[in-house]
Amino acid sequence: MNQSDNLVILVAEDEQYNYLYAAELLKSINAEVVHARNGQEAIDACISNSKIDLVLMDIKMPVKDGLEATRAIKSMRIDLPVIAVTAYALSGEKEKFMEAGFDKYLSKPIRKADLLDAIREHSPRLHLG
Repeated sequence: MNQSDNLVILVAEDEQYNYLYAAELLKSINAEVVHARNGQEAIDACISNSKIDLVLMDIKMPVKDGLEATRAIKSMRIDLPVIAVTAYALSGEKEKFMEAGFDKYLSKPIRKADLLDAIREHSPRLHLG
């Protein structure tokens, strides 16, 4: 993949440490990382940046939570993969996330292998060996 072909991944995460951790994991695939600190910023980023290939969406965020943000994003860009990322994995939560439009669900702390598998599954442009 040359530089212009790098995936653009939006990381919607209000906790700075969690964002930095995700960005570090994404370095291994040379992804261009865009950061949104709340759900409204995630929506705005998806409206203004058509190059975003995939969204990693925290569920619990200020302004708009990940469920609200994902519903709004999917109403505009139905084919944009959105992966839920949360520490709040209660029984029945996964179904609620999928009903909101998420394409996949990952629990925190994110394991690198799980993240790369999810990206590979939902982004045909990513060719990992």
